[in-house]
Amino acid sequence: MAIRYYGEAGWWTTNMRILLSVLLLSAATLPCLAQNVLKSEPLVLAPYETAYVQDTSCPAGRVLKVTGAIRGLHRRKTCVALATDQASLAVATP
Repeated sequence: MAIRYYGEAGWWTTNMRILLSVLLLSAATLPCLAQNVLKSEPLVLAPYETAYVQDTSCPAGRVLKVTGAIRGLHRRKTCVALATDQASLAVATP
């Protein structure tokens, strides 16, 4: 009887450790998925880095997605919907 009790206790602690590690990992990664929407386009943008800008050239409900380019090429700018790229409406300064 004692062997069975310790076997069940080990199973419970293993599952709790797995659950706790999954919760900690998800809490650490979820804030990284959100993007800030800037008021103006940043002057310096690393190659292939993206920034979301609230711009009047895009229609309502859409933001300007600016992607940095390597030297000698122009930045890529497109209007995208907020829901598809998971951007948040938090205001950040460039």
